[in-house]
Amino acid sequence: MILLTLFFEFFKTGLFAVGGGMATLPFLYDMSARHPDWFTTAQLADMIAVSESTPGPIGVNMATYVGFRTAGILGGLVATLGLAAPSVIIILLIARVLRQFRENRYVDAAFYGLRPCSVGLIAAAGLLVVKIALFDFDAYAASGALTDLFNVKALILAAVLLVLTRAVKATKKLHPIFFILGAAVAGVVFSF
Repeated sequence: MILLTLFFEFFKTGLFAVGGGMATLPFLYDMSARHPDWFTTAQLADMIAVSESTPGPIGVNMATYVGFRTAGILGGLVATLGLAAPSVIIILLIARVLRQFRENRYVDAAFYGLRPCSVGLIAAAGLLVVKIALFDFDAYAASGALTDLFNVKALILAAVLLVLTRAVKATKKLHPIFFILGAAVAGVVFSF
């Protein structure tokens, strides 16, 4: 039953996460709330970090991780297939009929309408990453102390990376992999 649930949850994610891997994050956040035994929001932040720093699409990496964590190797395969299946099905269907409707104004309008949807999903994912990485609302709710609301180490790291990527001329043109590796080292050294 768990394999069917994994497939269905990731099938829905793959079907509605228009705009790429980061658009899957709101769905994953919702999934963690509905299935807390699968993964927590803290583990979601770890998955984002690992998925962004490893080759491959973030959505596929995260589906594989959640499936593996929940039901082993078979779970990883099922979750990944669930995520990829809608895209494959839609592409096969569209390929058959797209030639007929290539110049159709309704088809053009539909594709044009999907753009703001993609932007909204990606913006929601970005805000979710900021919320998970820089703030700890659970600790704040438990203690009521404003100092528990902020992840000071993460805020400092984010500020340093922002300055290095936007203001320091010598580092502005470095490849992003150097910043990913530097952030990973900082995470290990400073125990994030």
